[in-house]
Amino acid sequence: MSTPLNIIFAGTPEFAADHLAALLTTEHNIVAVYTQPDRPAGRGKKLTPSAVKTLALTHAIPVLQPENFRSPETQAELAALNA
Repeated sequence: MSTPLNIIFAGTPEFAADHLAALLTTEHNIVAVYTQPDRPAGRGKKLTPSAVKTLALTHAIPVLQPENFRSPETQAELAALNA
Protein backbone atom coordinates (compact mmCIF):
# COMPACT_ATOMS: atom_id res chain seq x y z
CA MET A 1 0.00 0.00 0.00
CA SER A 2 1.29 3.45 -0.88
CA THR A 3 1.57 6.42 1.46
CA PRO A 4 -1.39 8.84 1.21
CA LEU A 5 -0.53 12.13 -0.47
CA ASN A 6 -1.32 15.59 0.89
CA ILE A 7 -3.08 17.34 -1.99
CA ILE A 8 -3.95 20.97 -2.67
CA PHE A 9 -6.77 20.86 -5.21
CA ALA A 10 -7.32 23.74 -7.64
CA GLY A 11 -10.37 24.11 -9.85
CA THR A 12 -13.67 25.91 -10.29
CA PRO A 13 -16.18 24.41 -12.76
CA GLU A 14 -18.50 21.45 -12.29
CA PHE A 15 -15.98 19.34 -14.22
CA ALA A 16 -13.38 20.02 -11.51
CA ALA A 17 -15.89 19.24 -8.75
CA ASP A 18 -16.35 15.76 -10.26
CA HIS A 19 -12.60 15.18 -9.95
CA LEU A 20 -12.53 16.47 -6.38
CA ALA A 21 -15.38 14.10 -5.54
CA ALA A 22 -13.36 11.21 -6.96
CA LEU A 23 -10.31 12.21 -4.89
CA LEU A 24 -12.45 12.31 -1.77
CA THR A 25 -13.12 8.59 -2.17
CA THR A 26 -9.40 7.79 -1.95
CA GLU A 27 -7.04 7.55 1.02
CA HIS A 28 -5.32 10.83 0.08
CA ASN A 29 -5.62 13.96 2.24
CA ILE A 30 -7.09 17.05 0.61
CA VAL A 31 -5.31 19.79 2.56
CA ALA A 32 -7.06 22.74 0.91
CA VAL A 33 -8.97 23.79 -2.19
CA TYR A 34 -8.17 26.80 -4.35
CA THR A 35 -11.03 28.10 -6.47
CA GLN A 36 -12.06 31.39 -8.05
CA PRO A 37 -13.82 33.96 -5.88
CA ASP A 38 -17.62 33.78 -5.83
CA ARG A 39 -19.12 35.46 -8.89
CA PRO A 40 -22.40 37.28 -9.47
CA ALA A 41 -24.89 35.08 -11.32
CA GLY A 42 -28.48 35.27 -12.50
CA ARG A 43 -30.74 38.25 -12.91
CA GLY A 44 -30.22 39.43 -9.35
CA LYS A 45 -26.43 39.14 -9.70
CA LYS A 46 -26.34 37.22 -6.42
CA LEU A 47 -22.86 35.99 -5.43
CA THR A 48 -22.72 32.29 -6.22
CA PRO A 49 -20.02 29.87 -5.01
CA SER A 50 -18.38 27.49 -7.45
CA ALA A 51 -19.27 23.80 -7.48
CA VAL A 52 -15.79 23.06 -6.11
CA LYS A 53 -16.24 25.44 -3.16
CA THR A 54 -19.62 23.97 -2.31
CA LEU A 55 -18.26 20.41 -2.34
CA ALA A 56 -15.18 21.36 -0.31
CA LEU A 57 -17.23 23.10 2.37
CA THR A 58 -19.52 20.07 2.58
CA HIS A 59 -16.46 17.98 3.46
CA ALA A 60 -14.95 20.59 5.84
CA ILE A 61 -11.98 21.25 3.54
CA PRO A 62 -10.45 24.75 3.81
CA VAL A 63 -11.31 26.89 0.77
CA LEU A 64 -8.98 29.63 -0.46
CA GLN A 65 -10.13 32.10 -3.12
CA PRO A 66 -7.27 34.42 -4.07
CA GLU A 67 -7.72 36.99 -6.83
CA ASN A 68 -4.40 35.82 -8.30
CA PHE A 69 -1.60 33.42 -7.48
CA ARG A 70 1.19 35.94 -8.04
CA SER A 71 0.85 37.95 -4.85
CA PRO A 72 3.50 37.26 -2.19
CA GLU A 73 0.75 36.62 0.37
CA THR A 74 -0.85 33.92 -1.78
CA GLN A 75 2.53 32.35 -2.51
CA ALA A 76 3.35 32.24 1.22
CA GLU A 77 -0.07 30.79 2.03
CA LEU A 78 0.40 28.08 -0.59
CA ALA A 79 3.88 27.20 0.68
CA ALA A 80 2.63 27.04 4.28
CA LEU A 81 0.18 24.28 3.35
CA ASN A 82 3.20 22.01 2.89
CA ALA A 83 1.57 19.67 0.38
